[in-house]
Amino acid sequence: MAEKKKAARKMKGAAKKGLKKKAKRKVTKKKVAKKKKVAKKKLTKKKTVKKKKAVKKKKRKPNPAFMRPYTLSAELAAVVGDKPMPRTQVTKKLWAYIKRNDLQDAKNRRMINADEKLKVVFGGKRQVSMFEMTALVSKHLS
Repeated sequence: MAEKKKAARKMKGAAKKGLKKKAKRKVTKKKVAKKKKVAKKKLTKKKTVKKKKAVKKKKRKPNPAFMRPYTLSAELAAVVGDKPMPRTQVTKKLWAYIKRNDLQDAKNRRMINADEKLKVVFGGKRQVSMFEMTALVSKHLS
């Protein structure tokens, strides 16, 4: 009987050792998988950095339609100048005029209070929203 007990103990010990080896294998597999993920992340970060640099190097060309000079009406020329200029420059100079003369409404900043020169450009309106302003100004471009 003592021999049977010893044999049983050896079997149990062998079984435990086998489980420990399997557990170690699982841990190592997890570690390897984790290392692979980390390596992939590093590669993708490098790729995205390269892509961003490539995008910064390319310069966008302005659309020629935006750069086309327009002749201004006499009313609009009194505000922004009499030389032909593109629509973008007209808007830029108009905003400079509005800010210089403090014509933006104090409470509602979207609204522009017209002075005598702008009242003619805005079609007689005393107050105009900044979105409506561009539509009214486009009538004075040709």
